[in-house]
Amino acid sequence: MDHRDVDTALAESLKVLGPHADEDWTVSAGPLEWSCWETAAHIAHDLLAYAGQVAARPADSYLPFDLTVRPTASPAEVLRTVAACGRLLSSALAAAAPTSRAWHWGPCDPEGFAAMGVAEILLHTHDISQGLAVDWQPPAPLCAAVLGRLFPDAPPGDPVQVLLWCTGRQELDGLPRRTSWVWKAARSD
Repeated sequence: MDHRDVDTALAESLKVLGPHADEDWTVSAGPLEWSCWETAAHIAHDLLAYAGQVAARPADSYLPFDLTVRPTASPAEVLRTVAACGRLLSSALAAAAPTSRAWHWGPCDPEGFAAMGVAEILLHTHDISQGLAVDWQPPAPLCAAVLGRLFPDAPPGDPVQVLLWCTGRQELDGLPRRTSWVWKAARSD
């Protein structure tokens, strides 16, 4: 996975959520305790954090900064912030050497940061779309790529449904809904 996957996921998210920016974003985002607004701000935060990691390449921790989205920001403004942070991650990934590493609970390559960025975008867009009652599913090819990179032990099946199961959002073919999970972004190679 690379910057192009982040761009694709970001474009899909904005296409799905943008037309609903005038709706009530104070409702819960699907199964999350966060509102749709808070969930979108979280996407932006994580994309910026990943961009910072890729650019600075720290070996042992996250950089000591956080994104704060003003509480008065409208949903449209939060989506513009998501777009900006997604583009920053994409730019950082495009400039990074494939051999570079940065910390994410261990050494993580640019592909891992791309996969995490795509996962954050797709999963939380799904959460927000549920909260706003928008019928949308993440694109299967991107879900399959995320599963291949972050969930190597994922069960077989439809990649959209498997990714939603791997991240605790639903049951899967008789498998109970997960209550905890961790993706594997760091690689020692």
